[in-house]
Amino acid sequence: MKLTVLMDNNTYIDRYYLGEPAVSYWIEEGGKKILFDTGYSDAFLYNAQKMGIDLGETDMIVISHGHNDHTRGLTYLAERFDLRGTPILAHPHCFDKKKYGDQEIGAPFSREQMSELAELRLERGPVRITERLTFLGEIPMKNDFEPMPEIGIVHRGEKVIKDNLTEDTALAYRSDDGIFIITGCSHRGICNIAEYAKIVCGTERIKGVIGGFHLFENDTRLSRTVSYFKEQEIKHFYPCHCVSFEAKAEMSRSLKIEEVGVGMELEL
Repeated sequence: MKLTVLMDNNTYIDRYYLGEPAVSYWIEEGGKKILFDTGYSDAFLYNAQKMGIDLGETDMIVISHGHNDHTRGLTYLAERFDLRGTPILAHPHCFDKKKYGDQEIGAPFSREQMSELAELRLERGPVRITERLTFLGEIPMKNDFEPMPEIGIVHRGEKVIKDNLTEDTALAYRSDDGIFIITGCSHRGICNIAEYAKIVCGTERIKGVIGGFHLFENDTRLSRTVSYFKEQEIKHFYPCHCVSFEAKAEMSRSLKIEEVGVGMELEL
């Protein structure tokens, strides 16, 4: 598997790509080219072109969850490319309307609109994308230190309820020496995701993790998360996007963390 960071909050010095508080990854695995999240603007398109990546060759688009810093780029992608026939894999609640205060924070398209633009595939359970790469689907909430998240409200049919990000998910790549987890924001808890990935992939060994962990404060949740990953003896640890400097600094006291930036390439 090869993963290229098309979008992240961080950019490397002397590598002149665009950055924004968002996520987009280009994944090449098992003969397939997969776009995981699409950032907030059209900046990921600029970056991909500058990197020599042709997004017109995308075999599948996977969405981690319905917030606009992971989905709004679909607007610009659909303007640039004909997505008809391109599978878009996401949880059934991914395209529900979301608000935080007065702000619209959900995806730019409804479920019905997405169905007209592309081949929409909505799944709650795990989906094997390639022999080694799996879409995890809905993440069970197991750990007491990773409480159910609530961010704004969501329109669920005729109801308007507090949004607990039921759709938040991740990818798991099963290598010969363990699982490598690729996540967007980990609203459902990065440790919950890791434990579920073990079950889905049928192995206890976690090789690495990249993505946002939604950790900002130096609190009990952070300390328990650090303890968990220390116990896992993870060799490749790439916190990015929605992880604060304070959280990364605290992690680095016990874990070997790597810097993530637009243009970074990982090969497993």
